[in-house]
Amino acid sequence: MKKTLFIILFVISLIAFGYYNFIYYISYSEGVRSGELIKFSKKGVLTKTWEGEISQGISGAQIFQFSVEKDKKEAIYDLKDLQGQYVKIFYKERYGTFFWLGETKYFVTKVEKEISPHFGGGKNIEE
Repeated sequence: MKKTLFIILFVISLIAFGYYNFIYYISYSEGVRSGELIKFSKKGVLTKTWEGEISQGISGAQIFQFSVEKDKKEAIYDLKDLQGQYVKIFYKERYGTFFWLGETKYFVTKVEKEISPHFGGGKNIEE
């Protein structure tokens, strides 16, 4: 009886471990999006996560929501500093998420400031 219970618990643990590793380490896609950073905040009740939004249109008709992991300190600092400005974000999309990582499946890895194509002539700052 104890051996059967141990095997069942071991199999359940193995499945949970595999599921967590699949969700956390394997990305569905990676990409870049640009827009005006309209929101960036730390929120949550049990665990605090960094969440943000960029507007990808003049009227704000298309909103892209994203999360940032706690260990991405440089991205968090840049997003706080660039609030209200036009930014380019690099992200990875996961198959799912866990409540302690963030609310979305999109996780920002890097942030760059850009000049708005609507108001800045469409040139990148580095040019």
